[in-house]
Amino acid sequence: MASSPSTAPRLGTLTWTSAAERPELLAAPVAAALGGLAGPAWVAEIDADLADTAAFTEAYGVPPELSANCVVVAARRAGQTVLAACVVPATTRADVNGLVRRHLGARKASFAPQDVAVAESGMAYGGITPLGLPPSWPVLVDPAVAAAELVVVGSGTRGSKLAVPGAALAALPAAEVLEGLGRPLAEPPRPAPTATPAERAPDDRDVGWGERAEDVRGDDRRYLEDRPPHWGSD
Repeated sequence: MASSPSTAPRLGTLTWTSAAERPELLAAPVAAALGGLAGPAWVAEIDADLADTAAFTEAYGVPPELSANCVVVAARRAGQTVLAACVVPATTRADVNGLVRRHLGARKASFAPQDVAVAESGMAYGGITPLGLPPSWPVLVDPAVAAAELVVVGSGTRGSKLAVPGAALAALPAAEVLEGLGRPLAEPPRPAPTATPAERAPDDRDVGWGERAEDVRGDDRRYLEDRPPHWGSD
């Protein structure tokens, strides 16, 4: 549930407080960037072992559709590697090698290696957030994130989460809303149906229309004997 700037939100089972009052829960770049955010920011402390989206949403009762993931992308163009961030709903995945690659004018794009993402962002892996990233990084935001009244993102550390208006993320200096950025997660493959021997239909048996193993009259026998070989035998 959303909140006013002075009222803490009610999201899952977490206790949210003003992020400005708990800078110790934030990565240094995130705490430094709070003042430039065009909206309120709330922080909640969590178990660092539960920072990954699936574990977080299950443990704290925050619906996945209210969470967003921020992934770091490495794009290769003109002989140089450019880093960018993609912010997409947790129910989707970023179209890195398609839309993102084309948008950045890159020959190749992929998720940045973990050590590179951590070193260049100054944030913990699994807690990287669009707030406080290097100013040279493009920040691509899915429209669903930008439209969210309140969205849960990382705080730069694995020990807490931020809740901010989606519009505030879309208003970051390097941000750009990109239609189609997040693509639905692929459905898990369905198990193949178990093959069971099918009973043959009565008319598909070796003895069929007008044909009886016993009591075959002369005319019928002549007909059966003269039929083409591919019809089978009586």
